[in-house]
Amino acid sequence: MYKIRPFHDSDWETTWQIIEPVFHAGQTYPYPPTISKQESYSVWVATPECTYVAEDEPGQILGTYYLKPNQPGQGAHVCNCGYIVSDLARGRGVASAMCEHSQEQAIRLGYRAMQYNLVVSTNDGAVRLWEKHGFDVVGRLPGAFKHPIAGYVDALVMFKKLTSTVCG
Repeated sequence: MYKIRPFHDSDWETTWQIIEPVFHAGQTYPYPPTISKQESYSVWVATPECTYVAEDEPGQILGTYYLKPNQPGQGAHVCNCGYIVSDLARGRGVASAMCEHSQEQAIRLGYRAMQYNLVVSTNDGAVRLWEKHGFDVVGRLPGAFKHPIAGYVDALVMFKKLTSTVCG
């Protein structure tokens, strides 16, 4: 079981070690591979409404996610999240636990739906996981993501209406 708790500034160094290789690989997030540590902090921690970390029993941070309004004003009832799991924790259910937690937090904060704007179509694991958690592909953006290996690939827009029963 994982403990998911709010991010504290003292978590930044470990969180940076988790997100840096993912951002720099350029295969799943749209940020430039040259994004700095300071810019990453702004994107992952300062701009979102809230950021969380997932820990194992000894307290080692294994993953992180942010939650924020997807749009301002009249679109602010739909939220958006981003998730990253450390290489060492992949395949251990951390992303799944964070997805469930994020939906619970979104409901608690008054959001009515969750939308992922740019799920890279070559990220099969993420697509399967989000579908498992009830997200539907509601749009396909042809060639919208410039993948460093596969070239221009499609990006998916995935959406889920939130209810008080997140896991059912």
